[in-house]
Amino acid sequence: MGDEINTAAEAAEMTALPRAHEVHSDPKAKNARDQPVPKGVSDTPLTQKSPAQWAYERTFLYLKKFEEGLDDNHEIAMGFAGTDAGVLKIEGMGYFDPDVVTFYGADSSGAKMQLVQHVSQLNVLFRALQKPVAAEPPNRIGFKLVEDLEHDAT
Repeated sequence: MGDEINTAAEAAEMTALPRAHEVHSDPKAKNARDQPVPKGVSDTPLTQKSPAQWAYERTFLYLKKFEEGLDDNHEIAMGFAGTDAGVLKIEGMGYFDPDVVTFYGADSSGAKMQLVQHVSQLNVLFRALQKPVAAEPPNRIGFKLVEDLEHDAT
């Protein structure tokens, strides 16, 4: 243990078993707890994960679940509260230890965007965004994030 001082809530979070709970009005809706947890997430003990890695992993699991509910005409994006930045079509995601999570993408005009967020400020609003070219299959970043994590675990 280092010299870092954690609140009781932070200490409890670091020792908590990964679990999720959701209730939906639609009884057929998939819950986060019903989703398989990638081996790369469950193989590393929480005490060995930085706050950035732990936030990244939980966020991309929700991202993937959201994408699974999209039709072929929509891709995932995130909205911004309190700014006129619009939406960011999520094309990549990462983290920088110990406490930063980042999202890469583009706005609706195609201009590149990147959000760098401290884990203590992390709030992500997922949105379904009409994909630009109807003939191309939708880009599913959540599946790529899981593949990357599984590759790292082997």
